[in-house]
Amino acid sequence: MAIKFLGKTLKNPLVLASGVLGNSSAILKRVHEQGCGLVTMKSIGPEPRDGHKNPTVMDLGSGMINAVGLPTPGYLNMKNEWHDLEKRNFPIVASIYGGSIEEFQKVARFVSSKKPDFIEINISCPNSEKHGMIFGVNPESSRDVVLAVKKEINVPLIAKLTPQALDIGEIARACEKAGADAICAINTLGPGMVIDIESQMPILSFKKGGLSGPMIKPVAVRCVYDIYKAVDIPIIGLGGVTTGADAIEMIMAGASLVGIGSAVNYRGIDIFTKVTKEMDTWLLEHDLSMEDIKGAAH
Repeated sequence: MAIKFLGKTLKNPLVLASGVLGNSSAILKRVHEQGCGLVTMKSIGPEPRDGHKNPTVMDLGSGMINAVGLPTPGYLNMKNEWHDLEKRNFPIVASIYGGSIEEFQKVARFVSSKKPDFIEINISCPNSEKHGMIFGVNPESSRDVVLAVKKEINVPLIAKLTPQALDIGEIARACEKAGADAICAINTLGPGMVIDIESQMPILSFKKGGLSGPMIKPVAVRCVYDIYKAVDIPIIGLGGVTTGADAIEMIMAGASLVGIGSAVNYRGIDIFTKVTKEMDTWLLEHDLSMEDIKGAAH
């Protein structure tokens, strides 16, 4: 199921979503060996950041809520990770974030020098007071970040969008016009909150957090559908994908690649092999190809 994406040949259309398994070369390599076509690193920020105190993640059964809080060693404190990743034999997306356009530029410039295959700008995180969503809900600010980062890098740029945008198609179109090479959608939905009725307090230390997993899939599919109508650049569709059928649905909405995140928790790190087999089986049974089903719902 090899597929071309922005000039690179991937062994399949499945992508590890950012923030799920960190930045260790060993674990990212293992994910690729377990059937993942494209591996995304955890978002890298401008300064060291611990993230929020525990509890930060809760399994809700139908999905998860998290407020990890964008922990990062900071882009200048990843010498060992970059050294190991230089020897990789698999494609990676380096995800970055910042609290200002200048921070995005500074991190992007440095990360680009480390030669990832793609750079993703996270303008859509819902569980930090300062970073991310301030840009992603507005077409002008989204455009400004894309324009600024595009000048600093020499690899394809992916803009990761939030479902909180009033018109996500408009945001995607602004990113495309500013030079984005692809769109990734969606980030977690929210923020949401869960209250423990015995202590009468929110369970997460940050009180609110982003929702992920199966319960947000209909929102993700709708967002990808709207983006596909708005832009000509490829889309990485993610949000609630757990099975091969989910991935097929996302591709029918218009995705070129399909991201998997929280489902690693439910089906294990070999979920990528499982989902690829399920997709292959469905396509064979229906005598269809990836090209046949892409955007078919339109």
